[in-house]
Amino acid sequence: MTPWEMAAVLAAGTGAGAVNAVVGSGTLITFPVLLATGLPPVTATVSNGLGLVPGSMTAALGYREELRGQRRRVLLLGAGAVLGGLAGAVLLLTLPASAFERIVPVLVGLALVLVACQPWIAKRVRRRRASGGPVRRDGGPLLFTGLTLASVYGGYFSAAQGIIYVSLMGMLLDETLQRLNAVKNVLAAVVNTVAALLFLFFAPFDWTAVVLIAAGSALGGLIGARTGRRFSPAVLRTLIVSVGTVALVHLMLH
Repeated sequence: MTPWEMAAVLAAGTGAGAVNAVVGSGTLITFPVLLATGLPPVTATVSNGLGLVPGSMTAALGYREELRGQRRRVLLLGAGAVLGGLAGAVLLLTLPASAFERIVPVLVGLALVLVACQPWIAKRVRRRRASGGPVRRDGGPLLFTGLTLASVYGGYFSAAQGIIYVSLMGMLLDETLQRLNAVKNVLAAVVNTVAALLFLFFAPFDWTAVVLIAAGSALGGLIGARTGRRFSPAVLRTLIVSVGTVALVHLMLH
């Protein structure tokens, strides 16, 4: 890479780390930049996945206050994230991109609808519980299955992965968006780490790109967590839907 390309990758990594901490879809920042430097698509995808691991970890650390009282939930859903992330990474190494690209826009579009409708869904959940309906602090089998499948996608590509996580949890858990966002960051860190471990041994990657994105995303994750924790639910939801819409348009055009 030229010095200018290295600077661009570092800046993209910082932006992606910040966006991932607050919303998700940071891959839509880094992936095009890596392609512009001349990396092949699979190498760019793998290098991006490896580089974003530190950012996922710093974002999860930045949301540690919102994680209080959610240990059991995180452990349960994290187990599904491990399985899904590993499966997604294997798919990336074995299947043609077209096999997964057809369903990605549908998943992202559905996730945006669920996030936008989250207040209404939350009211229905509270009303059901007030009338004596079942209370499932972990969302039950439906949430576990949904997040595991979302983790398969996350291990494969990861763009809008966080939006899908938040939409599913918002539909099935009676929690604030900030607390759901905290869990989302942990799950993303788990998926990225599991996929990265597999990529290190079985996939092509570019060390320069990995190091630059890792440095940028680690800083961006901290910045994004500090900023995102101050947003009101309405602002955070608007930001998620806005960024997700851009992601959806990008995926449909490419």
